Amino acid sequence: MPPVSIEHYENFPVASWLCPPALRPPITAIYHFARTADDLADEGDASPAQRLADLSAYRADLRAVVNGQTPSPRWERQVFRALRVALVEHRLPPQLLEDLLDAFEQDLVKTSYADRAELLDYCRRSANPVGRLLLHLYGLDDPVALARSDAICSALQLINFWQDFTIDGPRGRVYAPETDLQRHGLQGQSLLALQDSPAARALIADLCAWAHALMLEGAPLVFQLPGRAGWELRLVVQGGLRILQKLEAMHFAALVQRPRLRALDAPALLWAALRMRPTAPQAGTRHPEITP
Repeated sequence: MPPVSIEHYENFPVASWLCPPALRPPITAIYHFARTADDLADEGDASPAQRLADLSAYRADLRAVVNGQTPSPRWERQVFRALRVALVEHRLPPQLLEDLLDAFEQDLVKTSYADRAELLDYCRRSANPVGRLLLHLYGLDDPVALARSDAICSALQLINFWQDFTIDGPRGRVYAPETDLQRHGLQGQSLLALQDSPAARALIADLCAWAHALMLEGAPLVFQLPGRAGWELRLVVQGGLRILQKLEAMHFAALVQRPRLRALDAPALLWAALRMRPTAPQAGTRHPEITP
C-alpha cells in the first residue's frame, strides 16, 4: 500500500513499496507539492480569485526555495522543507514544477477546450511533468523515454477526465473537446447537466478509445525503467486501462456513475502487469510495441 493517500491526486504514482527506498523521499516531496497545489485549486469554499491568489503565493514560495531563499511559513513545513532537499540533492528541473502550477491556475479560468490538441497542451502541464520528474530521478532522459512518459501521463489525465464527469460537471468544467462534442451532435451544457444519452455514451466511448491508444503508445516505457520502478509503472498503466475496462463494462454511462478501482481489482491488475510483454516492431518502426 502507498504510504500516503492518493485520493486528491489520483494520477500520481506515489512512493510505494515497489519504489527504491532512496527515491521515496523526493517522490513523496513532489507528491505533496502537487497535492497541495491541487487542493488550493479545488478544495474548500474559496472564491476563484482567492484560489488564484493562493496559487500565486505558492508559486512565489517555490521560486524562493529554488533561489535558495526562505519561503513563507504557510507551507514551509508541509511542502517546501522536503522539496528543498529534493531540489538540491536531485537537481529537479524547477520549470516542471512551475508547469504544474500553470495547469492548476488554468483550471480556474478555463472551463472548455476547442479540440484534442488544446486539451493535450493542458495535459502537457497538468500531468506530463510528473512523469518527467520521475524519469529525472531515475536518470532516464532519452527522447523515446520522455515521449513514452508523456503519452502515459496524458493518457492517465484523460482517463481521469472520462472517469470524473460527475465531479467536473458540477464544477462547471467540460474537458470533452468541442470538436468531439460537435461530431456527436452534443453541447457542453449537456455534459455539465450530466444528461445521459446514446450520443453521450458514443462520445465517451470515442474519448476512451483515444486514451486507450495513447496509453498503449507509452506503455513500452515499462521495459526501459530498471527493476522495481518498471514494475510499479506496469501497475500504473494497468490501473488506467482497468478504469477504461470498467467504463466499457458500464456501457460508457460515466454521466450516471463514476467507476473506481477497488481492492478487489488488485488480482486482475497484478495478473495484467505480469502478462505485459514487448512485441516485435512493426514495419517502419524502430521501437517495440507492447502487448498489455
